Amino acid sequence: MRQIFISSVQKELQEFRDAVSQYVNSDPLLSQFFTVFQFEKLPAADRRADDVYLDEVARTDIYLGLFANEYGWEDENGRSPTHREFNAATVNGVERLIYLVDLDGEQNAKMKALVNEAGDQLIRRRVPDIEGLLAAIYHSLVDYLGRKGLLTTSPFDKRPCQGATLDDISDKRIDWFLSRARSERGFPLGTDTTAENTLTHLNQLADGTPTNAAVLLFAEQPQKFVPVAEIKCAHHHGTSVQKPIPDYKVFRDDLFAQIDSALDFVMSKLARSVGTRADGNSAPVSYSVPREVVAEGIVNAVAHRDYTSAGAVQVAVFSDRIEIRNPGRLPAELTIDQLKVEHASFPRNKLIANPLFYAKYIEQLGTGTADIYRRCREAGLAEPSFYHDNTEFVLTIERLESSLSKIELSERQQEVMEYVFRHKQINNSEFQTQFNVAKRTAGRDLAEMVDSGLLEKIGTTGKGVHYRLTQRGHDWAQLRE
Repeated sequence: MRQIFISSVQKELQEFRDAVSQYVNSDPLLSQFFTVFQFEKLPAADRRADDVYLDEVARTDIYLGLFANEYGWEDENGRSPTHREFNAATVNGVERLIYLVDLDGEQNAKMKALVNEAGDQLIRRRVPDIEGLLAAIYHSLVDYLGRKGLLTTSPFDKRPCQGATLDDISDKRIDWFLSRARSERGFPLGTDTTAENTLTHLNQLADGTPTNAAVLLFAEQPQKFVPVAEIKCAHHHGTSVQKPIPDYKVFRDDLFAQIDSALDFVMSKLARSVGTRADGNSAPVSYSVPREVVAEGIVNAVAHRDYTSAGAVQVAVFSDRIEIRNPGRLPAELTIDQLKVEHASFPRNKLIANPLFYAKYIEQLGTGTADIYRRCREAGLAEPSFYHDNTEFVLTIERLESSLSKIELSERQQEVMEYVFRHKQINNSEFQTQFNVAKRTAGRDLAEMVDSGLLEKIGTTGKGVHYRLTQRGHDWAQLRE
C-alpha cells in the first residue's frame, strides 16, 4: 500500500482533510492502493512532537498539500508546520500534489509566498470546493498509478481496436508511409512491405488485431471506430467567437491527413508578405505566423490528446492570435516552464508519436514546444502561451499583426520606416538631411529601431554603415501600406 500524507492548516481545512481521507478509503479503486495518514485521527496517546511528523513525510509516498488562506502558527524560524512538511517532501524526493483551495477572505502573505514557491517547482491545481478537490485528486492518483505501472489497463493507443481487422487498413496509406519514412528517416522496411508486417514492426498489432493507434494512422475510415478523432477548425474575423462563424471545417480522416488539412486551413487565413531580395535573387514569402510553428502546435495536439475524451482537437484563427486546444493535460513530470527548453519526452500516445516521427511530422521527440518558443522569438512574435487544467491543454500563438501593432514608434520614426521601405536603406547622414535632425538624434532613433527588430545595422564603423529593413521591419511597413 502507498501512503498519502495530507498537509494543510488543520483548523482551516478540516472538512477538506476529512473528505479526502474518507474518499480515498472508500473508493473501490483507490482503497486498493492507498492509505491516508492524517495525524489528527491518531489516538491522543500516539500523537508525537511536530519534528517526528517530518520523518513521517520522508517515509510517505505522496505528499498532498492543501493550501488556502491561512499560513498557520510559526516556529522560532518563522516556518509553519505545513511549510516545513512541504520542504521535507521536497528534500526527500516525495511525489508532491498541490491543490489551491478557493476560500473567501485574504490570503496570508507567507501562504502566498509558499504557493509561489510550490508553483516554481510543481503544477498547482486550483479547486473551488470539496467536490472539485476530490475529482482532481482522483485524476492525479490514477495518473500516479499508471506511471508507476500499478494499473494493468493498457494505454488507449496500445489497445486492440474493437471490431477492426487488417481489412480496414489502407494499403495506399501504408505504402505512402513506408516511402516517406524511408526517405526522411531511413526507415528499415522496404516499400513493398505488407500492411501486416509494417504494423507488426511498429508494434501496432495486438494478437493480430490492429491497435487503436494503427486504425487512427492507417485505416480507410478511422472515425468508424474512433469517432472523436477529428480536428475542428474555425476562422473568426475578430478577437472573440461570434456567430455566424465565417469559415468552419471539421476534418475526419487518418491523422496524417487531418494534420495536413488543418495546417492548410490555418495558413490560408494568415497574411502573407514578400520579403526583400537583399540576400538573393528570389524574395522570400513569409506568413504572419511561421508555418513550422502552426504545424508543431497541431501535431502536438494530435499526438498528445486524450482519445478517451469525447472532445476534439480545436483550432481557431482569430484576428490577433491562433488557439489550438486538445483534450488532455500536461504530463505530471513536466511544468509549463520546462516546455520552453528541450526536455524528456513523455508522449501520451507513444504508438502514435513514433510513426509521426518516422514520417517527420515530429522533428525530434521532446523538442516540439521548445521549437515553438524559438521560432516565435526568431519571427519577432510574442512568447506563445500554454494553459492547462484537468481536461484541456491550450496553446495560444500571437499573430504578427498583433505583435507589430504593439510597437511604439514616434511619428518621425514611422516616416523613417516608410523612407527605408521605398529606398531600401538609409545611413545617418541621409537621416539628418531628410528629417532635419542632429546627428545624435538620428543615431538614437536608428538605435531604437534596431532594438525593436525593425532595422538591422550593416557595417560597424565609418561611412559604410547603413541600415536596412529586417523581415520584421518589412512586415511592419507592408501592414502600413
